[in-house]
Amino acid sequence: MTSPQDGPAEAARQAAALARAVAVMDRLRSPGGCPWYALQTHASLLPYAVEEVHEVVEAVESADRAGLQEELGDLLLQVLFHARLAAEDEEDPFDVADVADGLVAKLVRRNPHVFGAEGDGEIDVATVLERWEHLKRAEKPARTSALDGVPPTLGALARAQKLLARADQAGLLGDAPPPDVVDPSPEAIGETLLAVVVAAHRSGVDAEAALRRATAAWESTARTAES
Repeated sequence: MTSPQDGPAEAARQAAALARAVAVMDRLRSPGGCPWYALQTHASLLPYAVEEVHEVVEAVESADRAGLQEELGDLLLQVLFHARLAAEDEEDPFDVADVADGLVAKLVRRNPHVFGAEGDGEIDVATVLERWEHLKRAEKPARTSALDGVPPTLGALARAQKLLARADQAGLLGDAPPPDVVDPSPEAIGETLLAVVVAAHRSGVDAEAALRRATAAWESTARTAES
């Protein structure tokens, strides 16, 4: 752990390390580099990006600190690789510096309680999240629903959970408790979900597809109610 007086030195160390990572990626992708890297495209890299995210999750859930460090590096590789490919685009190029600058601008813009001039001081998490969503909607005027922007490629359960969270924030869920859930503990919910998957398997039903269809039907109803 670094002390406050080590701040500039630590920032320089991190910047130098990231610069080395960018330089290595450039070398791999440039003429005379690795032929496998030369063949890749944004589309061909997608399975690796998804896999790396899952491996980060596994490392966190298993409390594997060394594994987490390695998997975060692999995830960083995906960011650097996609940014390097984007820099080669002749019509609309951008590079890793543009990606980082965009991230910084977004974080500053969406956290005015930290970076703004209003000087809120201490505020609660609920207010932070409410502001974040409000600012995000202002940045994306093409989105007309609180449910917009949830990737359709998410797994069925992850997508349902994300949509329901958005709906809850927008007041679309109402106050009624979920049906047939007597014990809402994580363990009981997990066992209930597993039992549903077992029932689906024994009935020859694709649980993923069934949940996706049910979510789509609920989403359509929620969007109608919202409008």
